[in-house]
Amino acid sequence: MPNFKMVVVVAASLVALTACEPSTPPAANTAADEAVMHAATVTWAEAYNAGEVDRILTLYAEDAVVMPPNAPAAKGQAAIRAFLAEDSAAAKAAGLRMGLGEDGLGVSGNLAWHSGTYTVTDAADAMADTGKWVEIWLKADGKWHMIRDIWNSDTAPPAPESPTK
Repeated sequence: MPNFKMVVVVAASLVALTACEPSTPPAANTAADEAVMHAATVTWAEAYNAGEVDRILTLYAEDAVVMPPNAPAAKGQAAIRAFLAEDSAAAKAAGLRMGLGEDGLGVSGNLAWHSGTYTVTDAADAMADTGKWVEIWLKADGKWHMIRDIWNSDTAPPAPESPTK
């Protein structure tokens, strides 16, 4: 007959191992997650064109990094606010409007990527610039926020000026 203590130890070990076995995570609602990012694209463009920087900032994590073309990276909400305020005000003063298009999105657990294209038109609706963008999103505490945002122009930068003697 088996030792009673041994049976209890084996049974307790089996219960403990069963409790440690990873459970299947609940199915992700990818459609709902993707809808958040699609809506953010609309919000970003509308708010940028209206100069509503605080509305854009709600899309970013506190420690997000924005990497615009031909400018240093803006790290954190204060730097992002400063960059967007200056950039959107300059665009508005010049009569420029930003338009965003989407071409890809993927969600894997609590991380997602989102990409697309942009157009900039002037007051006469002439094309001033085109380019592409990509965002990285993180879901924390049940809410999605951008943690990285980068875009770049399809237009070649101006040629450097010749040095003068």
